[in-house]
Amino acid sequence: MNWKAVARSASGTSHQKQEIDCQDYGDYRIFDDVIVGTVADGAGSAKHSDVGAKLAVETVLKCFSEINEFPQKQDFQPLSKEEAQKVFAEIVNKVITKLEKQADEGDYSVNDLACTLLVFVATPDCIAAMQIGDGFIVMRSQESEYQLLFQPDKGEFANETTFITSTNALKEMQVKVITEKQEFVCASTDGLEKVAIRLSDWEPFSPFFKPLEEYLHEPVNGEDEDKYLIEFLNSERLNSRTDDDKTLLLCLFDRE
Repeated sequence: MNWKAVARSASGTSHQKQEIDCQDYGDYRIFDDVIVGTVADGAGSAKHSDVGAKLAVETVLKCFSEINEFPQKQDFQPLSKEEAQKVFAEIVNKVITKLEKQADEGDYSVNDLACTLLVFVATPDCIAAMQIGDGFIVMRSQESEYQLLFQPDKGEFANETTFITSTNALKEMQVKVITEKQEFVCASTDGLEKVAIRLSDWEPFSPFFKPLEEYLHEPVNGEDEDKYLIEFLNSERLNSRTDDDKTLLLCLFDRE
């Protein structure tokens, strides 16, 4: 029994035409039976948001790697929502400090590093997650079908959301803890929202997630893994529905 995971990003067609680097980033770490995953989407209006997104993700993973209690599953107890709120707030503050340091060294505003941030910590029996901004985390447990953990933060106006550099970031941070036997987790930036989430009622679109979950059940080598997801993220069919950068972080707990 173990976690299997993969994270890949692809530039949107709008950025390709403008010759702009992908502003998304996603990654994960597996510590025995605990997996930490995180994705970030750099703000299109921020000059160095690609740097901010990558730095935010790397800082989150470094923070969890340095927490003494992790990664032993036998020492990990499900957090209450209040405990999770405190842990995630501490990590967000560390990310903000890291971004401020980067901005000082680069002699620009921290807002030039603006990005959304989604983080989850999952064991075979529970998941604790947070979200600042848009994008989505979808999970499936033994007890439920695909479920969206948070409704994406879209703000009051079109193309508006909360970024980790926003003054109200911690206030707008959404946190959830679910104690159920985990099977599958998917985290993504907002480039895939319109194809993965039914926006009329914010329900996950099962035909989007099922093939991705089935893919994780298949034994593949690293090259084929890259080929499958990269071809999917760059497919004409997908790009006809969205021109934004796209990130997929897929996780499966294999109980066999």
